[in-house]
Formats: sequence, C-alpha cells, structure tokens
Amino acid sequence: MKKLTFSALFSAALFLSAGTFATAQTKTATAVNNTKVNKATTYQVDAAKSQLTWNGKKVTGEHSGTINVANGQLAVNGNKLTGGAFDIDMTSIKNTDLTDPEYNGKLVGHLKSDDFFSVEKHPKATFKITSVTPIKGAKSGQANYTVKGNLTIKGITNAVSFPATVAVNNGTATAKGVATLDRTKWDVRYGSKSFFANIGDKAINDDFTLDFNIVAKQNDLARL
Repeated sequence: MKKLTFSALFSAALFLSAGTFATAQTKTATAVNNTKVNKATTYQVDAAKSQLTWNGKKVTGEHSGTINVANGQLAVNGNKLTGGAFDIDMTSIKNTDLTDPEYNGKLVGHLKSDDFFSVEKHPKATFKITSVTPIKGAKSGQANYTVKGNLTIKGITNAVSFPATVAVNNGTATAKGVATLDRTKWDVRYGSKSFFANIGDKAINDDFTLDFNIVAKQNDLARL
C-alpha cells in the first residue's frame, strides 16, 4: 500500500507540474501575442508634404501664412493613430496674403522679432501628442479623433486640444486639424488688449489658428 500511495502521489505531482508549466506557457504566449498586437509602428513625418497654416486677426483685418514642419514621427497601431511628435521650423514663417514684397517682408520680419516669436532665440517649436481619442459616430471625411498634446513655443509649453481627421492607408498616415491658440500663453503680447488697454484699432486678437497638415510614411523595413 505504501508503494501504491507513494506512486500515486508522485504521479499527481507530475500531473500538477505539467499543468502549471502548460498554463505558464499559455500566459507567456498570450503576453507575447498581446505585445505584438499592441506594438505601435513608427511612421516618419514627410517634411516636404507636411505644413502648418496660420491665421491671425486684428481690428483692421487679418493675415495668414505658412510654417514648415522640420521632422517628426507618428505612432500607429493598425489603422489607428496612438501618438507622435514633430518639430516646427520657426525660421520658415511666411506670409501668403500680402502681395507687396516690402510690406510682406516687414510683416514676416516683425513676426520673427522679439515682439512675437523671437525666432533667433527660439528657432524651433515642438508638438508632442499626449493622447488620441476616437470621436464616436464620426462621419467619413469629418474629424474622427480628438488630439491632445503639448505645444512648445519660445521655450514655453502649454497643453492644447483640437479635433483632427486622421487616416492610415497603404503605409501613409495623414492627420489634419485646426487648433485655436491664445498667443499670450506663449508670451506673445504685442498688440494685445489683455495687456495694452488703450491701443484702439491697433489691437491684434489674442487667439490665432494653426491648421495642421501632417503626412507620415511607414518605414519600408517596418512592413516586413
């Protein structure tokens, strides 16, 4: 009986050990598979096809122009945008509404000066995505994500949020959206009634808009 009891116990121990090992293997395999599923793919921003468009209003009119994107990356999981960051070349600020070269040059020079964006001291701005939330019920062609992130201008960082239209197709990701920004949060106070109450029709609105158009492409090696 002792031999039978010992044998039975030994067999049970082997059975339990095998079961535990199998369970551990299953959990490990599941974890590995989940990691593969949840792993985001890096898309490199195509600086030549990406651009920001700005628009600022004042009492007597408005001006608009462009700023170049220098470089960056978007993180994509499947066909969903999950994160990313890119640099903005502040030295590339241009005006697109003034046709007179002299006035155009004066406006651009003023925007680059310390009255506005202090480009010589801060030639680069950055935007880093902190969260991307799908918009439920978004129709085709309309904004389908709410993008939140940290925008750094003149060395000052503020959180921003805006709706965006994001699409991922055939190794190319595009993200388009318009953010309304209060320039005074980045210490751009020139012509602001918030700081200079008696400037009359020389006042410039605190809010301006940045229209993001970001194009990023998947690295060929990442497709293998």
